Amino acid sequence: MIRGVSSRLAVLSNATNAVKKSWRKQCVQLLSTKSQFKYLEDSVFPPENGFEQNSLYGKTLQIPHTTLEQYVWDNFSQWANRTAVVCGVTGRSYTYGQLRDHCAALAIRLQQNCKLTFGDTLAICLPNLPEFPVVTFGAMEAGLVVTTINPIYTADEISKQLIDSDAKILFGTASNYSVLKQATNLANKHIPIVCVRTSMDENIPNGAIDFAELSNPTGVHFSNLRHHNRDPDDVLFLPYSSGTTGLPKGVELTHTNIIANSQMLAVKTGCSTVTLPTTDTFQDVLPCVLPFFHIYGLTVTMISKLQQGCKLVTLPAFRPDTFLNALTEHKGSVLHLVPPIILFLSHHDMVKPEHLKSVRNIFSGAAPMGASDAERMLSKAPQIMFAQGYGLTETSPVVLFGAMGSKNYSSVGSPPPRTQAKIVALNDPTNTALGPNQNGELLVRGPQVMKGYHNNKQATDDIFTEGGWLRTGDIAHYDDDLQFYITDRLKELIKVKGFQVAPAELEELLRNHPAVEDAAVVGQPHPISGEVPRAFIVTKKNSNVTEDDLKNFVAEKVAVYKKLDGGITFLDTIPKNASGKILRRQLKEEYCS
Repeated sequence: MIRGVSSRLAVLSNATNAVKKSWRKQCVQLLSTKSQFKYLEDSVFPPENGFEQNSLYGKTLQIPHTTLEQYVWDNFSQWANRTAVVCGVTGRSYTYGQLRDHCAALAIRLQQNCKLTFGDTLAICLPNLPEFPVVTFGAMEAGLVVTTINPIYTADEISKQLIDSDAKILFGTASNYSVLKQATNLANKHIPIVCVRTSMDENIPNGAIDFAELSNPTGVHFSNLRHHNRDPDDVLFLPYSSGTTGLPKGVELTHTNIIANSQMLAVKTGCSTVTLPTTDTFQDVLPCVLPFFHIYGLTVTMISKLQQGCKLVTLPAFRPDTFLNALTEHKGSVLHLVPPIILFLSHHDMVKPEHLKSVRNIFSGAAPMGASDAERMLSKAPQIMFAQGYGLTETSPVVLFGAMGSKNYSSVGSPPPRTQAKIVALNDPTNTALGPNQNGELLVRGPQVMKGYHNNKQATDDIFTEGGWLRTGDIAHYDDDLQFYITDRLKELIKVKGFQVAPAELEELLRNHPAVEDAAVVGQPHPISGEVPRAFIVTKKNSNVTEDDLKNFVAEKVAVYKKLDGGITFLDTIPKNASGKILRRQLKEEYCS
């Protein structure tokens, strides 16, 4: 596929700095198009009685109607020599200029050497590495759709996503090649695997493509990139989510969805914006421990912050030592976290005041967090401003966020500009908006809301209501100050450390065991993880299967956070309603309280 690339790179490796500067100048000239941006018109929704349509953070917001790579690279020449991304473990890094070069080179080789065409799907199965944004932006510049896969997934889990997304190429680490190869074999598809080295002494496995050869800009000319007429409303990302129920589904997110959310994340809330402008003397630093394959890490931490010229410090996994080292060594100033990591900062003896000395803002999402936990963490570093937010994969993700500097730590805030949220009664077919302090299901709409579910019209129809509202599946209310609070979950998803676990996925797996007649899975409350999966099993006659047998059966086939750490309870029957739907709430109330 890339025969001859190595030799050409070797011949051209002594290119002069002048040539490289000329290359970068071409990129700047061809991609600096801010003055040409058109802006997305404000959505026109039918009026609804009793519904407040204006955001507390401003009524209007300009959203460039362009492609995401044009949006991100528009200002990069202003900070071309500043660090864009650095590995918090090995120290390898890219400046913004180098990142731009590598992305463009990768895009060209994806088109020319890998023969990928516009609209093909590229799968990324990487932890947080400096190469993650290279692959992401290189793929989008080549006109591809990107699907992100959790790198701790088993081969079974990866193969399912490769099949459903119709991936044409797969990027992963050299150390994970055997799992990736097994996944492509299970998918029964010929999918080339591109491997990233995580250390200099790591070898590229036989049969894999070397990422360094595809992304090296030496000898590549930008004019070789095939341009294409894409609409900003074309699908760009295809992350997977279970929605409010069922098995994981591909979420179709467009260029406009991600750009809209990035613009929203940059507005001033309360006394400050989350990040400050990058200048010749200042650059916000974000230790990136939340995974980029998850929509929170992808949009909130990576894409929106690269567009603003921030410095990202990638951490491939949460480890207390590397996380704290990144905070101190790189002087982390803004943290996007989930409650379990904030609890670590609050309670762990390893965390000293000097670790948080440089931190200015902490933003928490993915799962609700109590005010007392936030206050305990802030007692270690009073200078920090804290806010919670709320979102879904289906909304790119943010639809609510708190004001920086507010002391209302228990609220998930209010809608950003051009976003609308309302509370409706659970059994009201008209979906009429409720007033303050009334619990109901949270519905949202705005330009960050997904196009729909990939190849699943029924699921798309089920989650949208008349008027373009998206059902979140979460129970919430808002107070007299229009601050929202998430109080319960209507949807069946289990949230383990912020990650989604679909009960239906585990139930299907359990029912495939020869000793299992029926199964149900719910979320068991857990002090650190938030929830963990707990199973209820009806065994077949004369079966002597044990709890450990079933736990091990599941553990071999799923990612670690999907394991049945909440235990297994054996029942005579699984409670169901007249239509056969599992009564999960009944199981939770009886066994998990």
